[in-house]
Amino acid sequence: MANLGNFDANNVEPATDFEPIPAGKYLAVIVGSEMKPTKTRAGHYLELQFQLLDGPYKNRLLWSRLNLDNPNRQAVQIAQGELSAICRAVGVLQPKDSIELHNLPLQITVKCKKRDDTGDITNEVRAYTRKDVVVGVPQQEASNTPPWARR
Repeated sequence: MANLGNFDANNVEPATDFEPIPAGKYLAVIVGSEMKPTKTRAGHYLELQFQLLDGPYKNRLLWSRLNLDNPNRQAVQIAQGELSAICRAVGVLQPKDSIELHNLPLQITVKCKKRDDTGDITNEVRAYTRKDVVVGVPQQEASNTPPWARR
């Protein structure tokens, strides 16, 4: 049993089922990190918890797992590449502890993926870039000439 103190459900909005967020780019910070054992206990992964900073999904949480200690060398190489991207995105190139990556804004790219076991759609963090990098949006040149008259 656990003592719940003076908890009163009448004073707290009930939790709702979180649907996956749409694929896209989001401004986020890492708010939690923990090294955890893999299912097989043959290695460890770094679990990172991201919190979105703005937009309609502000404060939503997403997770990413980096297999930094794994018998599969390719899994480790992929994880190290992702960690390198995160470090570069937040400007901490030689962290001694994952907490050094916390609360520093970065842009994450989120994809939607179908789970093999349940068929449910889930979110997956697929890329990490600096918060000031805008990809795929052409820069408009400053001009007083209307668009149809430019050559």
